[in-house]
Amino acid sequence: MSVVTGGGMAPVEISGREKSAGRPARTAANGVKARLTVDARIWKTGIGTYTLNLLRAMRRVDGEFRVSAIVRSEAEEMIAGLCDETRVVDAPIYGLREQFSLLPATRESDLLHVPHYNVPALYRGRMVVTIHDLTHLTDPEFRNTAKAWLYGRPMMRIASLKARHVITDSEYSKHLIIERLGARPEKVSAIYLGKGPQFTAVDRGEATKRVNAALEIGRPYLLFVGNLKPHKNLGSLLRAFALLRERGRTDLALLLVGDDRKRRQGVLDECARLGISDAVRHLPWAPERLLPDLYRAAELVVMPSTSEGFGLPVLEAMACGTPVACSNAASLPEVGGGAVEYFDPLNVEEMAAAIERVLDSPGLQAEMREKGLKQAAKFTWEECARKHLEVYRRVLAW
Repeated sequence: MSVVTGGGMAPVEISGREKSAGRPARTAANGVKARLTVDARIWKTGIGTYTLNLLRAMRRVDGEFRVSAIVRSEAEEMIAGLCDETRVVDAPIYGLREQFSLLPATRESDLLHVPHYNVPALYRGRMVVTIHDLTHLTDPEFRNTAKAWLYGRPMMRIASLKARHVITDSEYSKHLIIERLGARPEKVSAIYLGKGPQFTAVDRGEATKRVNAALEIGRPYLLFVGNLKPHKNLGSLLRAFALLRERGRTDLALLLVGDDRKRRQGVLDECARLGISDAVRHLPWAPERLLPDLYRAAELVVMPSTSEGFGLPVLEAMACGTPVACSNAASLPEVGGGAVEYFDPLNVEEMAAAIERVLDSPGLQAEMREKGLKQAAKFTWEECARKHLEVYRRVLAW
């Protein structure tokens, strides 16, 4: 049992779950495991993918720490099997209640890891924070909003100052954190993310059958995976797709996987304005079992972002043996290496031409598949976890 806070200002008692790691663990000098607390309340979106895979991989590669996860009640059962103990905090993300509710959940921790910049500002212990990107400071649509000025900017600075160490997903993001937040270079580590074991290259024909059975697409398609926020640059992709249609590729569909309720209608309206609504399919969310097949069955995965902290869809697509055309901006070249076809994300004609080059050349597609599989093999969650553990040990040694 553990006494923690719930969703309000006052603490309440909730149940903790203790699971044995099932393996011998290294211990501290006094024979007691160091206690690591991971804030796992964000369990959806890219942050959730990062946190859950990190917990899984740490359990596989090392039993040195006793891991306690702070969770939301809706995800407690799922996350309980990835750690030694769960503590429920249901306070809304990005608010005052969150600040007060997190503190009791971190008691007795030797080290707290917050996988986002919404750190408990009053926490006094050792802390590691992951800042995946600085979109709220760099993207024109976000950086001058009230939320950015009142919450995003000050909380990012608080996170970078209070944390003993800052982890980020790429050298690109590390440079921005040093430049924009004033963090000392030796205090920031770029640790690449990994690919899940479900993303593998298997029979493409069978994957196509499963996708058609689930979605009834029935024709070749380009695939975009990501939310609909401005830095994903979806408008440019829609215009590039319209160009391809004008040039005779009327048999080609565009599948958009991801959502943003605020911007969804704007995307649909833009499709109507461009006259491509009949060829564009929007899937707000893909079941975990279907997503790998969506990658495998695609003719090409396109990622047109102007800003990315990492770019998981590029990695996942390469691991599934699917060619990728993506932006040459931000962190994406770090992920794609020499295995993808690049374009200027602000040049719609260049984007359309890059897509055409791949579609028109079976030889280039085969070369990209081979290179993509080799490039994807460099990124594993196990290696990501090992590097996180190295950071934890250094912080605890200070």
